[in-house]
Amino acid sequence: MINVEMLSTGDEVLHGQIIDTNAAWLADFFFNQGLPLSRRNTVGDNLDDLVAILRERSQHADVIIVNGGLGPTSDDLSALAAATAKGEALTLHEPWLAQMERFFSERGRVMAPSNRKQAEIPASAEFIDNPVGTACGFAVQLNRCLMFFTPGVPSEFKVMVEQQILPRLRARFTLPEPPLCLRLTTFGRSESDLAQSLDHLTLPPGVTMGYRSSMPIIELKLTGPASESEAMRRLWPEVQRVAGESLIFEGTQGLPAQLAAALQERKLGLTLSEQFTAGLIALQLSRAGAPLLASEVVPSQEETLAQTAHWTAERRGKHFAGLALAVSGFEDDCLNFALSTPQGTYALRVTFSATRHSLQVRQEVCAMMALNILRRWLAGKPLASEHGWINVVESLTL
Repeated sequence: MINVEMLSTGDEVLHGQIIDTNAAWLADFFFNQGLPLSRRNTVGDNLDDLVAILRERSQHADVIIVNGGLGPTSDDLSALAAATAKGEALTLHEPWLAQMERFFSERGRVMAPSNRKQAEIPASAEFIDNPVGTACGFAVQLNRCLMFFTPGVPSEFKVMVEQQILPRLRARFTLPEPPLCLRLTTFGRSESDLAQSLDHLTLPPGVTMGYRSSMPIIELKLTGPASESEAMRRLWPEVQRVAGESLIFEGTQGLPAQLAAALQERKLGLTLSEQFTAGLIALQLSRAGAPLLASEVVPSQEETLAQTAHWTAERRGKHFAGLALAVSGFEDDCLNFALSTPQGTYALRVTFSATRHSLQVRQEVCAMMALNILRRWLAGKPLASEHGWINVVESLTL
């Protein structure tokens, strides 16, 4: 196995002022290429710290992806750190300087003198093209380690990894076959409950059963080497059985995307009305391209379950929609969920059995419950199921 690490740089990343989305993306992308990261480090904008960690990790890693610090300002220190760690000078890469000047000229701008710094790379470095920005990348060999230096802008970083770095790794190393990862996502059961129910599984060598909790969902992951794929697929039906009615989707596409595809396939338009969920359902479905005919967010108001059901049915007819979905009421009292369909209108009245979570989490839980109600109807299942700390206290069918 190739020992691959990532080094993120920048005070703003170190101190949590921005979320390091590049690290998450690279970890997932490399994992799916058969190159799982063995370590991730973060260092601020300090030259001595950067030089020290480059020298230290170069004794252990085969490959390091260094991200950030290639901009034109004084706190962009990655190129200087690389040159210092190798004991050599920075040199001007004339072709890249000319490319940057064209970049600005084509946009009707004059390149600032500070941008010249972005064309300076260590003397022994291999130039790496950046087709979408002004910060070129480069690669250097330090001790046993091949280091790739990349800009921090996500759109530039991802293109360079996919188009420039991965092909170089494939040419230099014999990459292992990507591991297999089988995934499903549940809603309404706790992580400990699921884990206890799966303790009886006998896993093949190198295979792990993983759990990822991200309120309001729990993801189950069976991960292992490609050589054990047949054994893993034999185990998977047992994982599905244990997940049972709490299983809401498989794979990584996400429930909103799968609902959008199902609605489009069945040529069903949807109208939404949200009170407590404040537009979260519409946001998720619209981003997935669901056929929304209308959506509204209105102030919470006290309604009986029958009122919510009748009003939802009327809204479906008003908008000539195949389906209408509504979430109404006050959380401190009860919340009503209603789904009006061509076959009838179904409604549930619920209460929370736990309120220790933040308002945002409770809203996200209710939005997921509404999406799950829609999913269950599309799958021909009863709307009500186990919902963890949401209790169904009344149901109604019109």
